[in-house]
Amino acid sequence: MSEYQYYEFLAVDCPLDERQQTEVRALSTRARITATSFTNEYHWGDFRGDPRAMMERYYDAHLYLASWGTHQVMLRLPRTLLDLKTVEQYRIDPHVAAWTTREHLILGLSSEDEGGDWVEGAEGSLSAIIGVRTELAAGDLRPLYLAWLAGYGTWERDEDAFDYDAEDELEPPVPAGLSSLTAPQRALADFLRLDADLLTVAAQTSPPLAKIKNDPHELAGWINDLPSRDKERLLLQVTQGHGAQVQMELLRRFRGEPGISENGRPRRAVAELLDAAADIRQERQRQAEAAHVAEEARRARERALARKKRLDTLARDQETAWARVDALINTRRPNDYDIAVEIIKDLQVVTSRADHAEEFVRRFTLLRRQHLRKPSLIARFDRADLGIAPTEQ
Repeated sequence: MSEYQYYEFLAVDCPLDERQQTEVRALSTRARITATSFTNEYHWGDFRGDPRAMMERYYDAHLYLASWGTHQVMLRLPRTLLDLKTVEQYRIDPHVAAWTTREHLILGLSSEDEGGDWVEGAEGSLSAIIGVRTELAAGDLRPLYLAWLAGYGTWERDEDAFDYDAEDELEPPVPAGLSSLTAPQRALADFLRLDADLLTVAAQTSPPLAKIKNDPHELAGWINDLPSRDKERLLLQVTQGHGAQVQMELLRRFRGEPGISENGRPRRAVAELLDAAADIRQERQRQAEAAHVAEEARRARERALARKKRLDTLARDQETAWARVDALINTRRPNDYDIAVEIIKDLQVVTSRADHAEEFVRRFTLLRRQHLRKPSLIARFDRADLGIAPTEQ
């Protein structure tokens, strides 16, 4: 396809006011802008704005696509809800990046595939992915691990993606629940082109998710016991339009800090993960090839059985078969010629089994002489290789 770029931004926690919308409008006169979104497409040229700066000032989520294979997502969260030190464990340049402003942490996740096919409908991915932001704020670190894994998965399609010493890099802490991803996490994994086999390998050391405590009565009691100063601060934030941020902060504090799997298993090297995924692919291919061979053998047996039944029926009434051959030839239709030739080949087999080969030669030779003026039919006789030399004098 021709050169194409797609930009989308979302304001989740706090919609843009009129002044802010005017400021982002100055970056693009063709963008579709609302209080909560900014969307633009380019079939030529480039966007004048800086997505990083826009995320720092205005928006909570950003998605970027380019026809040359770039997929990128940015997510902005309050620093109180996602710590930079936590993110640093999953950092992999340039696929997982993070930086902070005075109030926020901004997470950049990207995937490159210059030789890959264009993903139809990828422009609509942000609405499916945006839930990851709330999950991260609640302490679910699976999105970070998925992005890290997808980053190293690039090595499978680009052998120059990393230096070879990266093979010995150990995986970061493995979150629980990798075998039961949420819908937003699956959307993120797909957008970042995470290989399904690589995810299967990674999930082998990921324990099941612990039950999340969301009991309304427990939550009400916990809120009641909050210090008055905390309640006043949170209520003030709500009145200032930060209700979504307050909700995420309260749930995060109620559920506790994010849990990391410490199940006693040693962390695996990148090479170990990639090799195990390659083994799964090879085994699946082997099984598919074996299944294909078995299916072809089954079909061959069925064809052989059907042919045997057809020949047995033909042997009991050869005269009817010869009469049908005459009728098919007399139609002068090429398709009927083909059917007639197949019947003749079957008659040859039947007469050979009954030691009546001379009778077949006699009747076929006579048939050929009768239709010498039908070159299309004669050519079919010749291609059938019935083992009878033509006598057309």
